Amino acid sequence: MVTSQEQTVVILSPSTLFFLLFSGADVGASGGNTSEENAVVSHRSTQAPLLTTPEPWQVFVTQTPAKEKAKEGETVVLNCHFNSPQHTSLTGLTVRWYKEDEKGQTDVLKNNTAMLPNNSRIFMSGDLSQGDVSLVILNVTTSDHGIYFCEVTLPDKKVMTGDGTKLRIRRALGLFGIEESIGTIIGVVAAGIGGLGVLIIILTPQLRRCVLCMKQGSRQGMEHETKSGITC
Repeated sequence: MVTSQEQTVVILSPSTLFFLLFSGADVGASGGNTSEENAVVSHRSTQAPLLTTPEPWQVFVTQTPAKEKAKEGETVVLNCHFNSPQHTSLTGLTVRWYKEDEKGQTDVLKNNTAMLPNNSRIFMSGDLSQGDVSLVILNVTTSDHGIYFCEVTLPDKKVMTGDGTKLRIRRALGLFGIEESIGTIIGVVAAGIGGLGVLIIILTPQLRRCVLCMKQGSRQGMEHETKSGITC
């Protein structure tokens, strides 16, 4: 008995055949290194991610403006800000204002407490939690002139200081609209003395002639005075 066998012929396209050939080559070539490749993949998958250490809180203090002018009796605001991260406790943080002038360094304010006696016209404004520690001076006087520095001390005792603000106070205007100051007063007096001296020099010859005229008139009378040609 003859048994017929059916055969199935599969026709592959050239692109499919090319893919199968090269896939088999890759499998054969890598068949001996399968365990090594698995180890590399396992190592990569189990490697812990790199952790970055956050930078410490870098505090900086800024003061504006660099120079400030005011007249006696005016109110002055010296701006000062420091960076403050949100939700950070400010307990233990200290703010100090001090002034430098020809007399040296003087503490003005510390944690909103005036360091000078009977100086309630100086206080700190702004919101400390927002880093605003600006200084307010009411009814300024000439004694308030100098360079003011804002200093912030962190709980870890790190100190940061601003670049300073130079405050200049002008005297109030005098009776004639002239700024009353020692220099101005000296200048006016010197100008007056100088003008008086010039006037004396100019009038001295005339005064001498008048004095001579008066003497001759008393001695010889008006007639002799006319003949001599000397007139007052």
